Amino acid sequence: MPTSASIAPTHWVICLCAAWCRTCDAYVDVFNAAAVQHPHMRFVWVDVEDEADLLGDLDIETFPTLLLANTTQVCFLGPLPPQAGVLARMLASIPAPACIDPQAQLLFERLRAAHP
Repeated sequence: MPTSASIAPTHWVICLCAAWCRTCDAYVDVFNAAAVQHPHMRFVWVDVEDEADLLGDLDIETFPTLLLANTTQVCFLGPLPPQAGVLARMLASIPAPACIDPQAQLLFERLRAAHP
């Protein structure tokens, strides 16, 4: 789901899921709909098994897990209930960058480089 080439993304919204996860299967439509509603944000769907090398030492235990960042810093990393309303509220009130696990910041930097 690339962002329009003429618009620089204000935020990155990265969903960490797994192909075998039935919850993720149901969530992909919600995620895609949010991408359409927020063309100023860069939405990336990441299968943690397909891109395991990018995860480094970070262990994702619950799916879906959302990584939300501004253009340089992680604002949120954690499991998110797979509901459109929860994602909409999160995107409407994006938290300020916080002291996040350094592994989360490294993950974002690797994913940003892998998904230009």
